[in-house]
Amino acid sequence: MSLPGFNALYQLADHLPAPLSVVAAGGADRTVLEALSIAQRRGWVEPVLTGSVKDIRSLANDLEIDLEDFRLIDTDNPAGAAVAEVRAGRARVLMKGQIATPDLMKAVLSRDSGLRTSRCICQVVLMEIPRDSRQFLLSDTGITIHPTLEQKADILQSLVEVASALGTGAEGEVPRIAVMSATEKPTDPMPDTHEASELARRFRDDQNSKCIVQGPLSFDLAYASDAGEKKRIDGAVVGAADGMLFPNLLSANLTVKAIMYTADCRFGGVLCGAACPVVFMSRADSTETRLNSLALTLRTLTSKQTGSDNSGTVDLLDASRGLK
Repeated sequence: MSLPGFNALYQLADHLPAPLSVVAAGGADRTVLEALSIAQRRGWVEPVLTGSVKDIRSLANDLEIDLEDFRLIDTDNPAGAAVAEVRAGRARVLMKGQIATPDLMKAVLSRDSGLRTSRCICQVVLMEIPRDSRQFLLSDTGITIHPTLEQKADILQSLVEVASALGTGAEGEVPRIAVMSATEKPTDPMPDTHEASELARRFRDDQNSKCIVQGPLSFDLAYASDAGEKKRIDGAVVGAADGMLFPNLLSANLTVKAIMYTADCRFGGVLCGAACPVVFMSRADSTETRLNSLALTLRTLTSKQTGSDNSGTVDLLDASRGLK
């Protein structure tokens, strides 16, 4: 399956039939204001900002950003107010703004007023390497520290859903998912390799599975076909992974940040598993990365509405999952 790069995602967002409402938790942030201002002018979004309106207006004035088309919510609980907008149906998408991840997740996971579902919440990052004309997904890069086997299966399903929503391959093609480890052979000193093998078996034996899963695989085997040739390891996922499922947060986060800061790349992230998709990256990221994340999130949300015929496509705001 071929995944689109960010230029293609921008073009798809430019052709949305109508802008979608996006609420940013913690709006007094330069990159939030700049990204949402650009997205609003391009017709992607109707922006909503929560937080100190005084601080938001002051920063916007300094940046010469017109807030006329923004809706502002003055609150000392920006995460709770943003989540409330989603629950009330006044926003389709949540964005992490100038707020710490634990504060945002506390509001998202609240049993009484949050966006909790039965799914495992995880961050999925789309990585684009222009040098190699290569795009692939990585997870979980931001939330679940030590996922259990069942949580890994759920995170893998989120990878499949996002890849299917993005996919531009030929009819009948399905996402290829690599279950990552430091070696390609199950070994007792590394328990995650046995779990990787078990996940590959489960999805291989599931007649309803809409993906190809192989593991354990090291990064070189998942990314580069010549690595498979040199190591004499083959398989449909070798050198062709559309998604990479990591054994834990440590390995995923270190990998994605190493690529971000050392390679010529573009990237963006979306939080999956909540009752709505969440535009989710670090507070240290650039305006471009926020726009990338927004374009990625909008595509996962609207792929069915824009004519995608991928059989695995899932609207990540599927009401059937319900709020817990």
